[in-house]
Amino acid sequence: MNNEAVEEGKTIAVISYITIFGVLIAFFMNNEKKNQFAAFHIRQSLGLWLTFFAIGLVVSNFDSWLASIAFYIFFGVLFIYGLLTALGGSTTPAPVLGAFFQKFFSGLGR
Repeated sequence: MNNEAVEEGKTIAVISYITIFGVLIAFFMNNEKKNQFAAFHIRQSLGLWLTFFAIGLVVSNFDSWLASIAFYIFFGVLFIYGLLTALGGSTTPAPVLGAFFQKFFSGLGR
């Protein structure tokens, strides 16, 4: 990916990490230009948000503040990591599930 594509897609990539609505906004913003850098981060963010909600449903059934805090810290770190890689112009997948998100959502944004 060249530097021009990274600079063009950086705003959209950052927007994708700001709430679940940010993913939707970024997706529609990227539909016209099809920026690969932005598409990478949209796939990462969408995967993080869907996993957050799916695991959140399970964690909410436990009556443990320790499990809840660990859950929020884990996903907080992953979202901050993704946001920082977007700001830095990198396409490094999120730890643990990032490579899976890229494969699973491979048709998104192409």
